Amino acid sequence: MTGKPTHLVVMGVAGCGKSTVGAALAERLGAEFLDGDSLHPQANIDKMAAGTPLNDADRAPWLAEIGRRFSTSDAALVIACSALKRAYRDIIREGDPGVTFVHLHGTRELLGERMNNRPGHFMPPSLLDSQLATLEPLESDETGIVVSIAAPVQQVLADSLCGITDIGLPVVAVSGEQGS
Repeated sequence: MTGKPTHLVVMGVAGCGKSTVGAALAERLGAEFLDGDSLHPQANIDKMAAGTPLNDADRAPWLAEIGRRFSTSDAALVIACSALKRAYRDIIREGDPGVTFVHLHGTRELLGERMNNRPGHFMPPSLLDSQLATLEPLESDETGIVVSIAAPVQQVLADSLCGITDIGLPVVAVSGEQGS
């Protein structure tokens, strides 16, 4: 490591466990954790709660704020954020070119089951397909790892920690399934 603090985005579609895994990673790394959902303007929350997917214009200020949080942090920081498209991750990287992405990946069936079992969340299960359609996998020139969510949370956490030990590595898949 270069002495620069660890900055991670735990990414993926709704229901993949970004908040749960992100908070656990932050705890294990001695980092601050921030749920990116808390940075959405109320209009975005209302739109998603009504079952309408966000568009790029809706997301841009939110993503810029996430990048800004990294750029102003001198400490280790983990932020949960969907970061579904390369262009979205590029906006975040404008704030911190060294940020590493941990992509939590699972099948549509598993994601749907998880979304159906979290009552009260603003993101309805009806938006899962639009998120999956929007998702662009990490590319080989993006610093990040892909971790299967098929295992129990403690194994997903262990796989994530194993994968991020060498932050500067190109994208690697860590454990389990890769199809959806």
